[in-house]
Amino acid sequence: MKNSSYYSTFLKLLVLQSLVVVILCKSKQHKDFDFFYFVQQWPGAYCNAKGHHCCYPKSGKPEADFGIHGLWPNYEDGSYPSNCDRTNFFDESEVEDLESRLITEWPSLSCPSSDGMRFWSHEWNKHGTCAESILDQRSYFMAALNLKNQTNLLQALKDGGIEPNDEFYNLEDIKQAIQAGTGFEPWIECNRDADRNSQLFQVYMCVDTTGNSLIECPVRPRGNCASRILFPSF
Repeated sequence: MKNSSYYSTFLKLLVLQSLVVVILCKSKQHKDFDFFYFVQQWPGAYCNAKGHHCCYPKSGKPEADFGIHGLWPNYEDGSYPSNCDRTNFFDESEVEDLESRLITEWPSLSCPSSDGMRFWSHEWNKHGTCAESILDQRSYFMAALNLKNQTNLLQALKDGGIEPNDEFYNLEDIKQAIQAGTGFEPWIECNRDADRNSQLFQVYMCVDTTGNSLIECPVRPRGNCASRILFPSF
């Protein structure tokens, strides 16, 4: 009887331990990410970067405005998930009603010239699939489009007296102008033009896991800008 009772208790503990492990594993798996980076790029800096060429989309030269680069899930430790579901490929029919906005607000400047599908497919497959438990494909692209309108970076900079006119501006003034316009501090990524001037390239804003609301960034990439940077025309 003692042995029977002992083994019964042992089996119960073993089952309980297994359940705890399963729950913990599922919990970790469902912790897809902690926040988004919403990244917009300035086309003038993309096209005039040292050793780099750009190609306008098949629809023609984009407007002189910031274009969406992506909405990227990230962890608070600075790492990020990618290519999370290799079975959920980009499906053009899911964003068919958004295509006119995507062409205008999320244009591809890579070569060869394209209609944008390759760019959007890459962003969904690499980044969007890591948020699909919260945002399906259409919702993912819709969230990015809404965030672009919400941030309105070019207007925020113009309101701060900062124009894309091939002039140099203090990096801190650029940050302050965007913060005044959006309510949140951005992170600025620079690249270099043919004369090796540090120039405004990309603006990172942080967004909560719903993809709807800007937040203060839990972690920022490492800086690469000079204290005064060029804002090139386009």
